[in-house]
Amino acid sequence: MAAHFDRRLRKAAVTTTVAAVAVAALSASQAPDVTADGNGRQTASDNVPTSDTPAADSATGNSPYYTDLPPLNSPSPAPTTGTPTSPGSSEAGIPATVLDAYKKAESELRRAKPGCNLPWQLLAAIGKVESGQARGGRVDANGTTIGRIIGPQLDGNGFALIKDTDNGVYDGNSSYDNAVGPMQFIPSTWAWAGRDGNGDGKEDPNNVYDAALAAGHYLCRYDWDLSDQADLNRAILSYNNSQDYLNTVLSWLEHYRKGTREIPDGTGSLPVGRSDDTNAGASPSPGRTGANTGSQAPSTPSTPSSPSPSKPPASETPTKPGSPSTKPPTDPAPPTETPAPTPTPTPTDTVHHLENAGTTGLTATAGDAFAEKISTRAETKAGDAVGKVRIRFTVLGDTDATFTGGEKVAAVTTNASGVAVAPALVAGEQTGAFTVRATVVGRTVPGLDYKATVTERVADTLTSTGPKELTCTPGGEFADQVEVKATLKGAVADKVAVTATLVKSDADPAENDKGPYFKDADGKAVRTLTGRQTDAEGLLRLPKLYADDTEGTYILRLTTPGGATLDITLKVAEPAEPTPEPSTDPSTAPSAQPSTEPTA
Repeated sequence: MAAHFDRRLRKAAVTTTVAAVAVAALSASQAPDVTADGNGRQTASDNVPTSDTPAADSATGNSPYYTDLPPLNSPSPAPTTGTPTSPGSSEAGIPATVLDAYKKAESELRRAKPGCNLPWQLLAAIGKVESGQARGGRVDANGTTIGRIIGPQLDGNGFALIKDTDNGVYDGNSSYDNAVGPMQFIPSTWAWAGRDGNGDGKEDPNNVYDAALAAGHYLCRYDWDLSDQADLNRAILSYNNSQDYLNTVLSWLEHYRKGTREIPDGTGSLPVGRSDDTNAGASPSPGRTGANTGSQAPSTPSTPSSPSPSKPPASETPTKPGSPSTKPPTDPAPPTETPAPTPTPTPTDTVHHLENAGTTGLTATAGDAFAEKISTRAETKAGDAVGKVRIRFTVLGDTDATFTGGEKVAAVTTNASGVAVAPALVAGEQTGAFTVRATVVGRTVPGLDYKATVTERVADTLTSTGPKELTCTPGGEFADQVEVKATLKGAVADKVAVTATLVKSDADPAENDKGPYFKDADGKAVRTLTGRQTDAEGLLRLPKLYADDTEGTYILRLTTPGGATLDITLKVAEPAEPTPEPSTDPSTAPSAQPSTEPTA
């Protein structure tokens, strides 16, 4: 008993010391909320978790986490040598494969989202708190955990209530969701945040490379800059909405920034404290670390005390014959069955259908943001609004359009009017139609589709930067190349498609079959060019033009989406014979002849 109490005191002292440092560092970092920017971009304040934010809006469903804090003295970085630290220590380094996954995820995010400034140490801090670095690095050569890491089922019994969203595919539970894998994603979040981090063509939450990359993208959404303390806090709280969780992750982040060391896989230390522990210093609940389980493992029942050998149990004490206790026992009354209480329906349970909340037209030019955002309203069967319901918006079809931040999936919670507004859509360079589908997270109701279209970039004016008339001899090549500039309402029009066609005449836009031509890669004559675009300055230079043996005057017509047209005149003719200059030699001048006419 004394030893147990002493362990609790030591743990409390360390926890208090480190947590106090973390809280002090945070006290001045809570920046005021920000709003949408001038382009309607969804910003960090739109997604800051609050006390009433649904657990399903976090990466983990606010599942339990490990509360162990780092040692006060950080280790010095060292190579993987020597005997690993025993599992009893609070930190024994990071297993090699797990560390590699964190660093590769950081490298990929530096390329894909450089403004996020994601440090691998943040992934390590979250990985430590969520799974003890994949249970001390128990992963195979491809980074997949040896045995699944599954948290307690989120059935509302001491945890959040999140009903099954994946038919048990990831967590083995077809009734409720569980957090899964080394970064503890709930299935509904993994459905849109999952990534393939090891290039095997699969997105597996049980693979540390996939999970680390997914966590990086999750933390970098909404254009958060993790070098800014306020954005860093928001990102961590969005992963698990708890101030204690934030302080614990920040403590490990600072620890790993000071240095750590790589250790062999499978030799890492295992955490002890858990956020759902009922007693300080208790062993961790088996639900988080058990392998291949879909729910929290049951507690081992206590063993009843053995009866005293000097006195038999009361039920076995002999009685005198004829005493009342020798009467035949009567059948006990059947137990009264208490009906199980009917669970209170959640807002999600009451959703019957989704309605368009006023979105009328979704059209944007390539590269531009859509002017209108998608709005969806969740309603009951009677048509009443349902607030606090999570709506998932997914971009479908052959398109490179995304939501702000580069994601193809966004989850938004409905407001008191039952309306969820998706982040702004941004068109890519690929033109054509695609679909955005709205669905209810955690409930099977028909999705609501919105049609969107990306149109080509346009220009209303084309001007020549060189001569508008070019000449060439039959069978030769034109000395000058055609260069044009595209503008739209006077401004430079970049990435505008330009079509160049050698037409038959001013009145006949059909392609000519003779006269000037371009050459393809094989040197064959081509009289129509497509797929050419203006550069960042709105300029486009065409390839060289050549002439066949047919003399004449021809027209090169350039057109763009938006109606801009420009004609360039091309002349093919033999050079004119040079005119001889008058001679200045007196000997070649005609001689004067005497007049034969009589004089007067």
